[in-house]
Amino acid sequence: MRIVILDGFTADPGDLSWEELETLGDVTVYERTTSDKTVQRASDAEIVLTNKVVLDKDVIAQLPKLKYIGVLATGYNVVDVEAAHEHGIMVTNVPAYSTESVAQMVFAHLLTVTNRTEHYAIQNRAGVWNRSKDFCYWDTTLTELAGKTFGIVGLGNIGQRVAEIALAFGMKVKALSSKDVLPRGIEKVSLEELLSTVDILSLHCPLTESTRHLINRESLQLMKPTAILINTGRGPLVDEQAVADALAEGRLAAFCADVLSMEPPAADNPLLQQPNAYITPHIAWATTEARVRLIKVAVENIRCFLSGNPQNVV
Repeated sequence: MRIVILDGFTADPGDLSWEELETLGDVTVYERTTSDKTVQRASDAEIVLTNKVVLDKDVIAQLPKLKYIGVLATGYNVVDVEAAHEHGIMVTNVPAYSTESVAQMVFAHLLTVTNRTEHYAIQNRAGVWNRSKDFCYWDTTLTELAGKTFGIVGLGNIGQRVAEIALAFGMKVKALSSKDVLPRGIEKVSLEELLSTVDILSLHCPLTESTRHLINRESLQLMKPTAILINTGRGPLVDEQAVADALAEGRLAAFCADVLSMEPPAADNPLLQQPNAYITPHIAWATTEARVRLIKVAVENIRCFLSGNPQNVV
């Protein structure tokens, strides 16, 4: 069985292993693959694994040997699933492998804003505390989370885990969700009520035509100027220029994001110049533990496919 991994570097930059996959076939791992090389590299493969390399209708049509596409992620928008099915190709993904890691990143961002630990660590490497006249000092607002209202858009695996952690911090939790009944402790509200009442808003919904730019100039006007907005979902959920303007004008206290509409971002992305925008480079999913789970499930998906009992089919 010929297996090709088109962009294996992000899942395994060298600290993990594809050894288990190699027991299932002849494996070739490419660190990265540009669009002009996709067909050439996948031409002899019966199984292809991809993270961000696009397998659209035209590419799939040029791969007659292909029987299986495994997406090394939860989202599978990089694959034209309809075209794959038309050619008899199975497509699988890896759901829920990064739930704990992404939820952790939400609160890493939030605590960065409320406690400013990095700010003080940098200052004190420069000797600021050494020069203090008192046993302590602070030059930023420090905020307690208990009693604050935490809003969530989307209560999938990650959204629910974030809600649990918010409740453990002593926060009130409100959510916009398509579910009729929400878990205990979470109040179901409309989007308008969510935007206008929360102190923190965290986005965890899928990217669809109805959620694209869910956060825009109009929705930002409903939010408190003291509110903190967090996006670890999908970059285009947010109108980045509108958020940058809100930050610059003092209509939003902070924006925390692990995802942007274009990745890597353009140098002139307006958020990169805002001091109250806290941007990480799409790493919420990338803990060692999450990547181990990702590879393990991806290999098990192939094993199940080969045995005739496929799992995680999309």
